[in-house]
Amino acid sequence: MAGWLRTLVAVLLVLSAGGTAYAEPASALSCEHRTVAETGYVICSIDPKIARPRQFWKESDGEPYRTFAAVAEATKATGKSLLFAMNAGMYADDFSPMGLYVEDGKELRPANTFEVKPAAGVVPNFYKQPNGVFFLTEKEAGILPTGVFLKRRPKATFATQSGPMLVIGGKLNPIFIPGSKDQTLRSGVGVCEGGQLRFAISDDPVNFHDFAVLFRDALKCPDALFLDGGRGAGIYVPAMDREDWSGHGGYGPMFGLVE
Repeated sequence: MAGWLRTLVAVLLVLSAGGTAYAEPASALSCEHRTVAETGYVICSIDPKIARPRQFWKESDGEPYRTFAAVAEATKATGKSLLFAMNAGMYADDFSPMGLYVEDGKELRPANTFEVKPAAGVVPNFYKQPNGVFFLTEKEAGILPTGVFLKRRPKATFATQSGPMLVIGGKLNPIFIPGSKDQTLRSGVGVCEGGQLRFAISDDPVNFHDFAVLFRDALKCPDALFLDGGRGAGIYVPAMDREDWSGHGGYGPMFGLVE
């Protein structure tokens, strides 16, 4: 199917489902506003068979990009356009990745296998088990629990570690509590039916259980990973006039689709 026809079909499918769609011509990207269980979301889908997202962490001077605008400017300087971006997992105060980070096939940060026991008090989201790794190889995209990823060691050209896992092999992470009052804005990524990558961010506060249900049931993703919440979650879609800002003074690593 030609690229323009594939894009048209994607838009028509979204519109028939009652959403508002934005698709880049001849692009792997389609984005939509969707309401599920009274919670609003922005959902962007990428077909990795057509185009592959990239990761952005540091500029050429070694300083973190921190904002979507900085990534867009750097992309523009190469004669290309940034069509989409999202926070790519949790980060430390210096905007460095908290766990495994592979960019252009180079491991810039090792996997974080430290465990925080529940008896120690509130467990930070990154350490809620299992956490996981979203990765791309030359042949596939995947999301695996960190322990499984480290045993298999796929040759990733791109990888980021975050947590907790939302959906694992078609099942919700059993640590989630239906009806939980722990609600905030949340972002995540799923590897979904047909190999599609689906990135979602809530426009309304949502708990982990309902966010995971979104990926499993509405987005048809057998595997999904939480990226961040609250002020650490953000998305950039210029076609939707959307450019979020981090309340932490900037983002750490970011995903981006460049064309």
